[in-house]
Amino acid sequence: MTDHAPTGDQHRPDVIRRRLAAGSRHDYLADAVLGGIDGCVTTFAVVAGATGGALSPLVVIILGFANLLADGFSMAVSNYHGTRSERDRVEQTRRTEENHIEQVPDGEREEIRQIFAAKGFEGDVLERIVETISANRQLWVDTMLTEEHGLQLEGADPVRAGAVTFAAFLGVGLVPLLPYLAPGIGDDTAFAASGVMAAAAFWGIGWVKGQRLQLPRLRSAWQTLWTGGAAAALAYGTGWALQALFGAGY
Repeated sequence: MTDHAPTGDQHRPDVIRRRLAAGSRHDYLADAVLGGIDGCVTTFAVVAGATGGALSPLVVIILGFANLLADGFSMAVSNYHGTRSERDRVEQTRRTEENHIEQVPDGEREEIRQIFAAKGFEGDVLERIVETISANRQLWVDTMLTEEHGLQLEGADPVRAGAVTFAAFLGVGLVPLLPYLAPGIGDDTAFAASGVMAAAAFWGIGWVKGQRLQLPRLRSAWQTLWTGGAAAALAYGTGWALQALFGAGY
């Protein structure tokens, strides 16, 4: 019974009332996970490709940081504009629905009627639902946005989404470069340490993602590790193949 007490507490009428009044808040976990994975893949791909191509550690550092900053900024800006576009879409659709309610209110009421009839309501209950919703202009428009168009009224903040992506990209993406910044480490040792640290980063991201989303944590960690390892192997093989084909001529 003790294990179910927290769930029961969350469903008391007063707790439900406060939770619904506060509204839903966007979870930026997806932005952080995407930024972290892409950052680690990007920089370790540079490390693996440069090592496979027999390039110097200085080249690894230069290319690694250049890609880290440029790709991180590009990804953050892309996420910002994508999130901004989704917000603009919601506002554009809201204006359209407001115009429709103004111009053809009976048609919009019929849309509400058919939407809730499809949910199983009928008769007097259905008509009261239509009357109640159409009596409140804000509720009417919001209902059309969510039920007809499938839009979220409270989306992510574009600036915060971009910032979270950029921070995760830089923070996790820096991990594979750290061994090359340590003085006195040989090339092979630095690459091995970079690989181990990148694998740990991938594993950690997958584990945290599984824990936050209440998914099997071990499976989530393995999936993320496999994704990063495949990208690194591809980059290393590309560098090795290009160095073998063209290295003698340069």
